[in-house]
Parts: sequence; C-alpha cells; structure tokens
Amino acid sequence: MKRLFFILIVLLGFGAADMVHAQEVNTELYTKDHVPNRRPIPYAHVREADVLWAKKIWRVIDLREKINLPMYYPTTKMDDRYSLIDLLIYGIQYEGLTAYSTKTEDEFQVPLTVEQVMREMGAVADTTMIRNAETGMYEEKVVGGEVRSTEIKQIMLKEIWFFDRKYSRMDVRIIGLCPIREYVGGEGDQGQVRKSQTFWIYFPEARGLFARHEVFNPRNDAQRRTFDDIFIKRYFGSYIYKEANVYNNRRIEEFTAGMEAMMESERIKQEIFEKEHDMWEF
Repeated sequence: MKRLFFILIVLLGFGAADMVHAQEVNTELYTKDHVPNRRPIPYAHVREADVLWAKKIWRVIDLREKINLPMYYPTTKMDDRYSLIDLLIYGIQYEGLTAYSTKTEDEFQVPLTVEQVMREMGAVADTTMIRNAETGMYEEKVVGGEVRSTEIKQIMLKEIWFFDRKYSRMDVRIIGLCPIREYVGGEGDQGQVRKSQTFWIYFPEARGLFARHEVFNPRNDAQRRTFDDIFIKRYFGSYIYKEANVYNNRRIEEFTAGMEAMMESERIKQEIFEKEHDMWEF
C-alpha cells in the first residue's frame, strides 16, 4: 500500500512538472522590462523671457516614405508591436487618450467620443442584402463597419519652433498630430481617392503611451526605439504644409502648387535653419 502511494506521488510530481514546463514557453532571449515601464523624458523648462523668436508650422509625414515605414507597419498587431494609428486607436479606446475634432479652428477644443472617432476612421455601419439560408429570400442586415488602419497614409504635425536664449539654440515642441485618411469615395464621387483629417491628438498627453511601445529597428532587434524617440529625436521624413501667417494661416497649396509649393516648403525650412545662425550672439 505504501509503495502504491509513493508511486502515485511520483507520477503526480512528474505531471505537475510537465504542466509548469508547458507554461514557461518564452520565444524571446530575455524578458523585456525597460520599454514597457519606460516614462517619457520631460522637456526642459522654457521661460517667456528666454524665447527671442518663435514660429508655428504644420508639417506632413508621408508614411509611405522608406524612413517612415516603421510607423506604418505592422498593419495588424504583431507580437508586442503596433503601427502608429493602431496604437492611437488603442489609446483612445483603453488608455483614456483624448481625441479632438478637426472641424474647429483651434485643434484642441472639442473632444470626440470613441464612436465619433470610429466614424471619422470610416467604421460606419451599413445595410446590406443577405440571403436567408432557410427561406431563400434576401433580407436586409446591418453590418458593422471596421477601422482600416491601412487607409492612414499621412500624419500631420503641429509644432512650434523657437530660439531659446538661455541655451543659445533652436528647439521645437510638437503640439499635436492628426492622422490623414485616404480612401476611395462612394458612388457619388465616381471612385475618386479622397483625403480627410480624422482627429487631433494632443502630443504631450500621448507621450506616456508612445514611450511604452517600441518601433521596429531594421538594424538591431536588441536596440529598438519607441514612438516617443521617433518624434522627439526627429527620426522621420516630412515636408512643411503651412506656417502661421496673416492670411488665416493659409496652406501653401492655396497660393502655389507643384514644384513651387515644394520650393516654398524648403524656403520656410531654410528660414528656420538660418534664424538659429543669425542669432549666434545671443
């Protein structure tokens, strides 16, 4: 009897060991603790008296450019990676991130609900005719819409460039970002590709979320940057879309087009670059 009891205990021990072993599957070399618990590095304090010059500009990041592809992919969640737009949607739904309407002059006045954000992203319920398998008759059925993150091709940034006399340098603060959706219009648009600004995100509010999620690094899987690194360290390609001006902050494309529009964008960029050098004595 004692021998049977001993054998039973041994068998149960082996079974428990197998269960523990099955639960310890880890496909990574080590447990990642740094990025999930990371906090954004705070900005240096800026006094009004130290700002000698400032300019407000809007720029566009085209996610189809090679340097910007880490923000566009993956188009579906992969391991612990998100695309930029999927991360924003996740933050709005589960992290309390606030989205603001694009329909007002001030980008951060009117908050949107989750349902309104989904509508701006094209996730609109539609009615379709579906055949009933039992009766053979076609019946109307409401089909819920879905967010197609691949339709977000561009990101608009609103930022302020300024010269800080205390540190004798030109610096920048990103104020907000707005995903731009490209989609094929309905029957009334004759299948034309349309663009629409979806919602604004206040960048300082999103930095905590960005700092906890990494971006793919094609050169080294062990040294991946975060979304916060991408924006703060300027690891992206872009062009200037408009600048603050007396004409209701009109866009560059409103008074020029084509090559001249790109030249105007480069002129504004060069003006900011030269302003720092012209103020070296401060």
